[in-house]
Amino acid sequence: MKNSFRSLLMAVLLPTAVPAADFPFAEASIDDLQNRMVAGQLTAHQLTAAYLARIAQIDRAGPKLNSIIELNPDALALADALDAERKAGKIRGPLHGIPILLKDNIDTADRMQTTAGSLALVGQKVPRDAGVAARLREAGAVILGKTNCSEWANYRGHNSSSGWSGRGGQTLNPYALDRSPSGSSSGSGTAVSANLCVVAIGTETNGSIVSPASVSGVVGVKPTVGLVSRDGIIPISTSQDTAGPMARTVRDAALVLAALAGADAHDPATHAIPASVLHELTTLKPGALKGARLGIVRNISSFHARMDPMLDGLIDTLRAAGAEIIEPVAIPALAKLGQAPSTVLSYEFKDGLNRYLATPGRVTTMHSLADLIAFNTTHAAAELRFFGQELFTAAQARGPLTDKAYLDARAACLQLTRIEGIDTAITTHRLDALVYFTKGTATLTDHLNGEGSSGGSSTLAAVAGYPSVTVPAAHVFGLPIGLSFTGSPWSDARLLALAADFEAHTKARTEPHFQPTSATP
Repeated sequence: MKNSFRSLLMAVLLPTAVPAADFPFAEASIDDLQNRMVAGQLTAHQLTAAYLARIAQIDRAGPKLNSIIELNPDALALADALDAERKAGKIRGPLHGIPILLKDNIDTADRMQTTAGSLALVGQKVPRDAGVAARLREAGAVILGKTNCSEWANYRGHNSSSGWSGRGGQTLNPYALDRSPSGSSSGSGTAVSANLCVVAIGTETNGSIVSPASVSGVVGVKPTVGLVSRDGIIPISTSQDTAGPMARTVRDAALVLAALAGADAHDPATHAIPASVLHELTTLKPGALKGARLGIVRNISSFHARMDPMLDGLIDTLRAAGAEIIEPVAIPALAKLGQAPSTVLSYEFKDGLNRYLATPGRVTTMHSLADLIAFNTTHAAAELRFFGQELFTAAQARGPLTDKAYLDARAACLQLTRIEGIDTAITTHRLDALVYFTKGTATLTDHLNGEGSSGGSSTLAAVAGYPSVTVPAAHVFGLPIGLSFTGSPWSDARLLALAADFEAHTKARTEPHFQPTSATP
């Protein structure tokens, strides 16, 4: 009976897969596009127009991926201005004229909205660009639009489905349309993978960049917390939130991260960035795996048994590239975390969101978490039809960040993920990075029961606030699997170099073809 219902649901909800027409910029890299523009073979206007046409064909029609919640009405005008600058001899850098999408929780002081996918924030006016958006504009990027996301970055209620928001609806996985795009940067992952932009920006608190990157077959970078400004990004956790690039190649991700990174007066966490890090991001060392000591973590999640031999094969690839493999590396402290991370998020969410909504110059009818809870209750038919707002109500009941419960939970998180976790593992084994699968295969989208789990490894780096890079590594029945490289704070450039060398040896990224469901033997 359940299978019959599932078949009926698929027939109603899923369009027939429509092959994409040849796209002249499929899988194009930033370097390739810049070379064409330098040679006079391409303009930013032409490139932007091509992506807008691609979005109309693939995202709005065809397989209807629904990854983009809003297009920038000024995108072509921005491209024209950048073309004029190029013609006048002003080149801002490698992102000059490159179309980039932003997740819909990143403020842009333009004609687009910032809503985190919620109907409650429709119509709000923001006082200024988020630090991320401002840096991209300064670097010459064309902000093409906003991507759909799991509503409130998947921090509203239990049994949610990744990629669904009240404002944007359901984003689809580009490899199998009935599968989850994961979240919460669901639209960013799908859009990059489907060649709807060159690069997209996601945000992560715990898994929201690396997980959708893994299931969408793209590179995802969760930087060290503080490397990229969080100002103007709808918050969950001041201790874990970060923005980061999602791209089809490690080099593209590194180029964008280099543009995003840097101090921001509005985000005190960015004031601790070592000066050397910003330089290292632009000069990734080739052949980085040779001589690198990599610790393999197998017990980080309950992945399917079929992934064990896949990991063995990838380890062989790492060895062949010159890496020294240390395994197994255990992180026993992870099992002691308990409810400490969720307690921290609950406290920090209420504090951070209330401060975000109270930013001087912000125009919105929502002034507090309490207002949002009331809005959702009033508009339950649209907002609460699939899952509730238990996380909202639990956070609302929390006290200030001076509460002992919060301070104890935060101390436990730091002790177990940093001191007894990553720091101990890397120091004990003299490692350059920890290596493990990012996530299992994408699960089925299920609005009735919520999203299932195939395993995930993001918690360790997320709670520690340390960097992690995921790279396409393999496929199971046509579904991508990513491999993560995680390291010490501010080791972002080193991780990117390791990931780039791994990428060069595996070439595991494949373009999606929007199949109705996953391949089976």
